[in-house]
Amino acid sequence: METADVKGFGDFVSQADLEAQEAALGVIRDRHPDHRILAEEGDPDLFAVAGSPEPIWVVDPLDGTKNFLHGHPMYAVSVAVAMAGRPEAGAVFSPATGERWWAARGSGAWKNGKRIRVSGIDRLERALVGTGFPFKAIDVLPRYLLQFRELMERGAAIRRAGAAAIDLCFLAEGRFDAFWELILNPWDFAAGLVIVEEAGGILCRPDGGPLELEPGALVGANSRELLDALLHALGAADGRTEA
Repeated sequence: METADVKGFGDFVSQADLEAQEAALGVIRDRHPDHRILAEEGDPDLFAVAGSPEPIWVVDPLDGTKNFLHGHPMYAVSVAVAMAGRPEAGAVFSPATGERWWAARGSGAWKNGKRIRVSGIDRLERALVGTGFPFKAIDVLPRYLLQFRELMERGAAIRRAGAAAIDLCFLAEGRFDAFWELILNPWDFAAGLVIVEEAGGILCRPDGGPLELEPGALVGANSRELLDALLHALGAADGRTEA
């Protein structure tokens, strides 16, 4: 297993992270030297770039580092470009499986050259729902467990793979019907946001507000009907007092 340095509780960075980021940033800087870059393995000022009018590249060189370190295939490279804080194009690549997803506003969502669309599942009890554990912020674990329990009691099947960029691509192509996570950074979801929306899905904050290039919770689904059901269930969970 490749060694890695510890960035924080449950958070790691490997040499592969750093080399992949340098390779991606090298291409961007060579072709677009005046553009700004928001990358995970850097020193980003999230709030300064959130609404910036100039193009901003949002890069996660290795989403799912711990999976990669253990030889688990769920890890990916994610790159997006945003204008005025809104991702306009994005791409996700899974080196372990060879799958590539990409999308641009108005051009649809694609996987390995074929157009993709979200699923047609419209009921929570029939849905396969992706999620991510709040392993970097254990203080929100009690809230997450209440949400997890609420969804299971409503009949939803839940899966956690450990790479949000791939999770969102799965939502876009119908492998998942919905998704939620309490804490994600912009590089986790920027590319996936374009891919999901161009595939016909919806992503938002838990209050229904739009996603901005800032850390926070994310909720998504293949349709407004399923999204409303998911939001209702999560709201009910937040009203519980014990797990």
